[in-house]
Amino acid sequence: MAQDYLGNEVTGAGDETLVCINEFIRGFLGYQKCAANILVAADDDPECVLANTYAGFIWMFLEACEAPQKAMKYLIRAQKNAHLVTEREQMLVQVLAHWIANDIPQALRVGDEIARAYPRDLALVKLHKYFSFNQGDAAAMLRIVNIVAPHNQGNANFHGMAAFAYEQCHLLDKAEMSARKSLELNADEPWAQHAIAHVMLTQGRIREGADFMKKSCTSWQDLSSFMFTHNWWHSALFDLSLGDYQSVFNTYDNKIWGVEKDYSQDQIGAVAMLARMEIAGLDVGDRWEDVARHLKARATDTVQPFLSIQYLYGLARAECDEADQLMAAVEDKAATADEFERHAWANVALPACRGALALARGDAQKAIANLEIALPRMAAIGGSHAQRDLFEQLLLDAHMKSGNWSIAQQMMEMRRTFDPDGVPLNNMLAGVYDKLELPQEAIEARARHYT
Repeated sequence: MAQDYLGNEVTGAGDETLVCINEFIRGFLGYQKCAANILVAADDDPECVLANTYAGFIWMFLEACEAPQKAMKYLIRAQKNAHLVTEREQMLVQVLAHWIANDIPQALRVGDEIARAYPRDLALVKLHKYFSFNQGDAAAMLRIVNIVAPHNQGNANFHGMAAFAYEQCHLLDKAEMSARKSLELNADEPWAQHAIAHVMLTQGRIREGADFMKKSCTSWQDLSSFMFTHNWWHSALFDLSLGDYQSVFNTYDNKIWGVEKDYSQDQIGAVAMLARMEIAGLDVGDRWEDVARHLKARATDTVQPFLSIQYLYGLARAECDEADQLMAAVEDKAATADEFERHAWANVALPACRGALALARGDAQKAIANLEIALPRMAAIGGSHAQRDLFEQLLLDAHMKSGNWSIAQQMMEMRRTFDPDGVPLNNMLAGVYDKLELPQEAIEARARHYT
């Protein structure tokens, strides 16, 4: 029987289809554009169960309301011949079916079984981590990595996955060690580079992080839009802290925004960066309007709470009526979500959306009241630590706009534990110390800068 390049058996795939199956696995694990070739392969070979299952996965990664409908065609094809294939392939069909049905707990359950029985199926491991990541379950991300670790020590993609799982569990030394191991095996492994960026940002190694990402970026050009824009997003975070604002604008205009403007991850990357730039005191001009032109299609999008909050903020900052439509959709989702999703939508996303909308429209007091409800629970909606920091910054911005100088001072000095000499942070902090009539502290804040 044929095998994929990781050694997993593949049923009923001709030579050309098998090539595309391997391209999907390599592309999915390494964020390469060739992953999408599986769509053509599945259409050319509708009898191949695995090709059509992977094609369904590709559509679900669209992270849009229409994704399940797009994926259903491939699920139906895969189910037709599922009785003819291996147990692993049958279980992958089940994962796709549960995902389309939005039954993530069942998708995770089947994924656990696959990982234990077929630990070389790293595409499944990465998908399992994606599900856990979106629920804010960092421990589950690490657990699935540990299950398959003995069988994948020579694989760079595996160590990159392990690095990010460790980082999300705050095990930063292990995260960097795993990322470095990945890069020893493949110097261009983008997820390992990404994990190191997380570690350095968290540890306040800002100059080192900026230099590392600038050296790494030569290998990003042919990556998928998400990985290309997201690694540049991380690079811009370092530049923003360093006060290199021209570089931030250049990176935003040429690297972060403009690759796949209709894709969810590219959109939230743009929203999150523009928001951070504004909080740092930068004038972003008409950039919100361009992002909002593409966000208007998200006016009823409640596929993932982490995404919806940022869509809403972007629409509101551009003063689009669609912000009210999306707020209404979130209200409805919070009221009707099933047991598994109810907490994330009702207790986290709903107040976070109300707070973000209020702040975007100039009501800082309402923003504070709602964001303070949501923030202690934000992990439940997914996203990384670095990404969720946006909501902390929105709350800080609301306190600054409300003149709550003592609270703002506390928040900013806490932020200095991981951004000690950040230029925009210390500039804001100096202004707060002026308001608090603490001139020596203001002088010290103004004197801090990266060298």
